[in-house]
Amino acid sequence: MTGEITPPGAGDDRRDEMLTPGLRVGLLGGSFNPAHEAHLLVSRMAIRALGLDRVWWLVSPGNPLKPEKGMASLTERLASAHAMARDPRICVTDIERRLETRYTVDTIASLVTLHPDVHFVWLMGADNMIQLPRWYRWKELTRMIPIAIYPRPGYTLKARLSPAAQALRDATLDTGDARRLATAGTPALCFLEGPVSSLSATQIRESEGWPTGRETG
Repeated sequence: MTGEITPPGAGDDRRDEMLTPGLRVGLLGGSFNPAHEAHLLVSRMAIRALGLDRVWWLVSPGNPLKPEKGMASLTERLASAHAMARDPRICVTDIERRLETRYTVDTIASLVTLHPDVHFVWLMGADNMIQLPRWYRWKELTRMIPIAIYPRPGYTLKARLSPAAQALRDATLDTGDARRLATAGTPALCFLEGPVSSLSATQIRESEGWPTGRETG
C-alpha cells in the first residue's frame, strides 16, 4: 500500500505525504523545539549524500528521553518547522501524533507497513547515535530501516566508537557508498561527511525567548 497516510480520524488533506513506489525518503525525527538552520543543513546534506528524493521532518508529540519542561506546544513546533523547511523536498509532518506512536521503532514499523515499496532511511545525529542503546527496542529498529549518521560538533568520533556503532560494525558502509544505503538490506549504517553546524535549539530558546506553553484540551 502506498499513497497518502490517513489513519482513522484524520480527514484533512495531506498531499505533501504522498509517496510512490521506489522513492528514497529520509526520516528526521525530533522535537523541533524550535526548528532551525541546522535541521535544514543536515536535510540537504542527506539528500545530496544519499540520493534522497525527500526528507520528512517527524515533529514528535513528545520525546520519551526529553523532559516536558521547556517544551513548546506541538502546534508551535509544527509552525516553526514549516517556516524553516525552505525546500520543496522537505515535508513537515505530525504523523506520529496521528499514528499515536510514542517510540521511533513503532513509528517506523507503521511507515514500512503502509509503504512497503518506499526506501526509507533514518537520519540521526552523531550525538544521538551515542545514546541509541537507550532507545526502546533499538536493535529491532536497526533491523527495520537503514540508518545514516550526520556529523555533530564534538560527537562524530565518539559516535564511530560508540557501543551501537561497534555492534553494527559489519553492517557499516563506507562513506563513499552512501548512495547505496537506501536500498541496502538491513541492518545497514553509514556515517556521512559534510558541513557541521554548532547551532542548537537550546541556544535559540535562550536567545529568542522561544515559547514554552503547553497545549490543553
